[in-house]
Amino acid sequence: MASAAWLSPVPRLVFWAAGGIAGVLLLLVLASTGLRRGARALARSRALARLSLLRGALGAVGGPGGEVRATVLALGLGLSVLAAIGQIETNLRGAIADELPEVAPSYFVLDIQPAQIEPFRAMLAANPGVHSVTSAPMLRGVITRINGRPAQEVAGNHWVLRGDRGVSYANTPPEGTTITAGDWWPEGFDGPPQMSFAAEEAAEMGLRLGDEITVNILGRDLTARITSFREVDFSTARMDFVMIVNSDALAGAPHTHLASIHADEAAEAAILRDLATAFPNITAVRVRDAIARVSGILSGIAAAVTYAAGVTLATGVVVLVGAAAAGTQGRLKEAAILKTLGATRARVLAGFALRSALMGLAAGAVAVLGGALAGWGVITFVMETEFRFAPGPALGIVAGGVLATLLAGLAFAWGPLAARPARVLRARE
Repeated sequence: MASAAWLSPVPRLVFWAAGGIAGVLLLLVLASTGLRRGARALARSRALARLSLLRGALGAVGGPGGEVRATVLALGLGLSVLAAIGQIETNLRGAIADELPEVAPSYFVLDIQPAQIEPFRAMLAANPGVHSVTSAPMLRGVITRINGRPAQEVAGNHWVLRGDRGVSYANTPPEGTTITAGDWWPEGFDGPPQMSFAAEEAAEMGLRLGDEITVNILGRDLTARITSFREVDFSTARMDFVMIVNSDALAGAPHTHLASIHADEAAEAAILRDLATAFPNITAVRVRDAIARVSGILSGIAAAVTYAAGVTLATGVVVLVGAAAAGTQGRLKEAAILKTLGATRARVLAGFALRSALMGLAAGAVAVLGGALAGWGVITFVMETEFRFAPGPALGIVAGGVLATLLAGLAFAWGPLAARPARVLRARE
C-alpha cells in the first residue's frame, strides 16, 4: 500500500481504497459470525419444527467446522467490488442519460467576436427550430491573490485556483441568478471593480463579503471586491461563471462571447451548417456528442475496474472450491447417516444445495450492502450528485453469489451421494 500511495498522483485515494477494503473485510467477518449464530438459533426454533430440510441446512451452516467464514470471505470481497462498480456506473449513467439531456442545450458556441454577437443572435432568432439563445462575454483569468496574499496560501489547492477560469461581466444579474448573500451593483455602476462569486466555491475557499480578489487577465491584474455570492450549479449545464464583475471593470478589454443554443434535435444539423457558413471563426460543441463521449469513457473505466474485480473474484472462487473440497469428508459421513435413516438421494442433495445457497445468499447480501455504501460515498462526496440505489445490479450480485456457492457445493456432493452408507460407516468405526 505504501508503494501504491507513493506512485499514485492521488495518495489520499489509495488510503481511502485501502480503508474501504479493510472495512469490507471486517463487515464480512462480522456477517459470517452473525450468520453462524443466527442459523444455529433458527435451527433450534420451534417455528421450523416441521421444515426438517431447512432445519438441517441451518444446523449445518451454524455447526462447528462449517464453511461459512471461508465462503463469505472468499466471495464477499470480489462481489463487493463488483457491486460498488454496478452502483456507481448505474448512477453516473442515470445522471448523464436521464437528467442532463433534459436541461442541456444543443450547442455551446465559443469564440464569437463582439461584432458578431448581434448578427449571430438575429440569425438564430429567425430559425423556427431554435427555442432560446443565451450569451455572455467571456475572458479567461487566473486568481493570483486574495486580500493581497498569494491565493493558494489563503485557500489551499482549490480547483478554482488551478489554472485559468472563465470571467464574465454584466450590468444586471443574468437571468435565473439567485443571490445568496450581499447585493448586486446598481445598473451603470462606474466605481471601483466589484465581483459576484459562486457561493459554494466561496464557502470552500473561506471567502467572505468584502474580500478582495486579484485576477490576472491578459497579463494585467484586476482587483475587485466581492459584493455578492450567488448559486452556481454547473451540473445543470446552464452557462455560468465562478466570477462576474461589473461591466466598467473590463471596459475595452479584448474578449469573445460564449453562447448556448436550445433547439430541436432535428434542426441541429442545419443550425451548425448555417453558423459555420456565416461565422467560420466560431467553434460549436454539440452537447449530445460530448455526452456520448463521456458515456464511452465511463464504460471503459468501468470495464477496466470490472476486470480487476474479476481477478479478485476468481481468486475467491479458488478459495471457495478449496473450502468445498475440504468439507467432502464431512458430507460423506453426513450423507451416509441420512441415507441410513431413510433419506433419498434427492433429499440429501437438496439439503446440500440449500446449505450452499444460504451461504451464497449471505455473501451476496453483504456484498450488496458494502457496494451500496461504497457507491453512495463516491457518488455523494466525489461526484457530488444524488445517489439512487440500483436494484438491478444488486440482484445480479446476490444471484451470482448464490450460483457460485451452489455450483461449488454441488460439484463436491456427487461423491458423498454415490458412496455406500455401510462402507462409510464401517470405515468410521
